[in-house]
Amino acid sequence: MLALHQFRHSAFCEKVRLVLAVKQLAYEVVEVTPGLGQLELFRLSGQRQVPVLVDGAEVIADSTAIAAYLEAKVPEPALLPADPGQRAQVLLLEDWADTALAAGARLALVQAAAADAVLRGALLPQATPTALRSLVDALPSGLLSGVSQVIDHGGLQQLRCNLEQLTALVGSRSYLVGECLSLADLAVAAQLSLLQFPVSAGAPLVGRGVAGIADDPQLTPLFAWRDRIAAEAGRG
Repeated sequence: MLALHQFRHSAFCEKVRLVLAVKQLAYEVVEVTPGLGQLELFRLSGQRQVPVLVDGAEVIADSTAIAAYLEAKVPEPALLPADPGQRAQVLLLEDWADTALAAGARLALVQAAAADAVLRGALLPQATPTALRSLVDALPSGLLSGVSQVIDHGGLQQLRCNLEQLTALVGSRSYLVGECLSLADLAVAAQLSLLQFPVSAGAPLVGRGVAGIADDPQLTPLFAWRDRIAAEAGRG
């Protein structure tokens, strides 16, 4: 059986889980323990970052490489269009989601977690040692208030602009490229999961997120689109 080495609340791991759901592939989840578990992951894959997918003797790191591997392993339903132009659009949007959108979402989430102890604790990987979890939970929000002062506000403004443009885009079409679900949709939906946590995030995260984004009525259609994409993929 496939084994996915992951952090539950990593957007890149969510991207892989969405691809696995679309391909209807059964897999075992291996929740990586921060520190020691990452050393074990390094022995397995040559790096410490998740996600890592193990398929028998094959060990694939990086969400983009994993998506490409699964597309080749299970070609249908296809997540990359046959048309060269549309395929190029999908791959460009995937890269944008994994870089620019991911950077903005990460900045926003760090700022939100600095002010929200519940969010901070819930975001820790499930395998986080109890002592470390207790330490993080006990940190007063005021102690971390300085974090917001070093946040790249230009990056947050760009994130807001990007989200507004995405909202307009999904308001005029069902999918980002073409007439069917693609890797572009999954990559963008995965990053949006950090800004307003979906049902799959479980308690206490579901419905929480970045204040001013997760609860912004202007962006409601975008998160509704994300939820529809996840449901179509089989992660609803």
